[in-house]
Amino acid sequence: MNKKIVFGAVLGIVLVAALFYFYGGSQAPSGQPPLESVTAQNFADIKTQFNLAKGDARVLLLLSPT
Repeated sequence: MNKKIVFGAVLGIVLVAALFYFYGGSQAPSGQPPLESVTAQNFADIKTQFNLAKGDARVLLLLSPT
């Protein structure tokens, strides 16, 4: 029974850490615009900002869990 308690505690800690990692939020360095998640509502705004920065270095990073 002791191994079950330890396994459950470790599993709970891993689950909480994973939830914090994926949903805990994030911050951009000072002097940089805040990070944005691409949604259907703000896609046009992000596209406009990207196209306006023709003379600057532009990076668009898409991450997928699959």
